[in-house]
Amino acid sequence: MPDTLDPSVLAQCFTAPLPAEGNDTLLCWLDQEGIIALEGPDTARFLQGQVTCDVNAIQVGHSTLGARCNPKGRMQSSFRLLRVAEEQYLLVLHKGLLERQIAELKKYAVFFKTQLRDASSEWLRLGLRSDRLERVLVDNDLPCPTETGGHEQAATGVVLRVADAAVELWLKPDQAPTHVQRLSGTAAMASSQAWLLWQVRAGIGQVFPETYESFIPQMLNLQQLGGVSFRKGCYTGQEIVARMQYLGKLKRRMYRLLVAGEALPPPATPIVDSASGQTVGEIVMAAQSESGVEALAVLQKDAAQLATLVVGDIKGPLLSLSGLPYDIQLEAGEADKD
Repeated sequence: MPDTLDPSVLAQCFTAPLPAEGNDTLLCWLDQEGIIALEGPDTARFLQGQVTCDVNAIQVGHSTLGARCNPKGRMQSSFRLLRVAEEQYLLVLHKGLLERQIAELKKYAVFFKTQLRDASSEWLRLGLRSDRLERVLVDNDLPCPTETGGHEQAATGVVLRVADAAVELWLKPDQAPTHVQRLSGTAAMASSQAWLLWQVRAGIGQVFPETYESFIPQMLNLQQLGGVSFRKGCYTGQEIVARMQYLGKLKRRMYRLLVAGEALPPPATPIVDSASGQTVGEIVMAAQSESGVEALAVLQKDAAQLATLVVGDIKGPLLSLSGLPYDIQLEAGEADKD
């Protein structure tokens, strides 16, 4: 185990795309994302006018999913936002979007008492998933937040609970090697692909550089995940997002699919009805699974049940529909609007 945080060295410890069979504890290096730090007395007011989630409702020690949209309601990024102190926030998003989003946000931040910067190098983020989560954390001298979305700070960093059996560990650079060393004795170590598979199965979509400004939040089911507030007031893109919620009829949304074969389709890969040759959707994200590939995709709702869906073109791998953990609630909400 390395005693350095040099990415090229540390990456050698997290190369397996999937955990070894029979190990219920998994540790992943979350190197696919970057972090924006925001601080200052006007930070909450600034963010409230920029993002879909209700920033004023986030208490210190809590977090929420959210998105930043353009004026047409199209998502430029999706993120998790942590409130770590009264005037301090950390926003994590795909690293390929980080520089662009910082530049966009700085255009408006000049009118507020707030500062933002790329804080990616200040943390090493690990994903820890276990059926024995509380015991694993206690055994490694780490706090265990009691509720999903909550986080606790320790001398070594931040522990953020993202699901009943999953946390993110945001470790300070000087402490990370020690924790990686200790956790490696309990957990199977894997690449970020294994964490992406967990996201796919949890139905947590993400904006990638390839899908910049491709989706409105409801297409990624973000309202079902608590990432959109329809009561907070104005923010960039709010009019379009609210109109779709109250007056429109959503024709496309995100589904989970099983992909035949082993090739990972990148984000924005088209999904085609092989019977008609028509494009009916696109890939949001995909990850390798134990038996092949699983993906999240935005599909036309009237095409989601077709048995003739393929990836890429009419000769591409066949797709089959699978389930999301919140399908029942999502469909019930859609039925209320009909």
